[in-house]
Amino acid sequence: MTIKKAVIPAAGLGTRFLPITKATAKEMLPLMDKPVIQFIVEEVLASGIEEILIVTGRNKRSIEDHFDSNYELEQNLTEKGKEDLLEMVQSSTLHNIQFKRQHYPKGLGDAILQAKSFVGDEPFLLTLGDNIMVSDKPASKQVMEIADRYQATAILTQAVSNQEAKHYGIVDEASARSGDVYDISGLVEKPTDPDYDPAMAICGRYVLTPDIFSAIEAVGVNPQSGEIELTDALNLLAKDHPVLSTHFHGQWYEVGEPLGLIEASIQYALHHGETSQGLNDYLKQEVIPRPKAEK
Repeated sequence: MTIKKAVIPAAGLGTRFLPITKATAKEMLPLMDKPVIQFIVEEVLASGIEEILIVTGRNKRSIEDHFDSNYELEQNLTEKGKEDLLEMVQSSTLHNIQFKRQHYPKGLGDAILQAKSFVGDEPFLLTLGDNIMVSDKPASKQVMEIADRYQATAILTQAVSNQEAKHYGIVDEASARSGDVYDISGLVEKPTDPDYDPAMAICGRYVLTPDIFSAIEAVGVNPQSGEIELTDALNLLAKDHPVLSTHFHGQWYEVGEPLGLIEASIQYALHHGETSQGLNDYLKQEVIPRPKAEK
């Protein structure tokens, strides 16, 4: 299964980050010196993807601007001999990214439908912009390898507590296939009373086939959420097609909520050449409580 295309939905309203997201795309919120969406795009490209479609909405023009060239800025940096900054700016100028607007916030399923003409009859990678995944092997690559090995739809999962499960799509029914690969027969979106041991949450990385489009169109709007849910379409698809899951090996940051964004920012800064030592010192001196004898 050759996977060359990726779809990144970025049309959400970002209400958990108000008031900043009133006029700023939540995908452009920074992890120190990079916006969240750039981490997602870098992961996708590192996994071998050649073409990317970002599905946007209102107040998302800044995403397009970020990945476009900025001649005036580049000229200014060139004239001042700031080659390191020039290289940094040019690294985010990508010509293999397309954009399409989702006109109404009808849910993830509807955002995926916007990619139908872009995808054509090819399998594709779906990466959610609310999830930053840190691992030796890119998260997208992990799920792409499973999809290729079994020639099937595949999703990436990670264990979460029952308390956390109510915030995610959860694998409700599955049977072991091989190693940490499972055949899914049921998914549930944000269960109200989860009771799993453990709960296996979908962590925002999928390989989907074009069959998903007809499944999304068939399920329509979910009466509980009022949105077109991808989990409903995957449940329908799983009745006649294999839908697999595999465990994600790495650290998952849910940056679609404030605490997750802060955690990811701290971890990134702790490993950044310009801030790692200073932040380590600050945390030891000001944040981590010291024994009374040391005060």
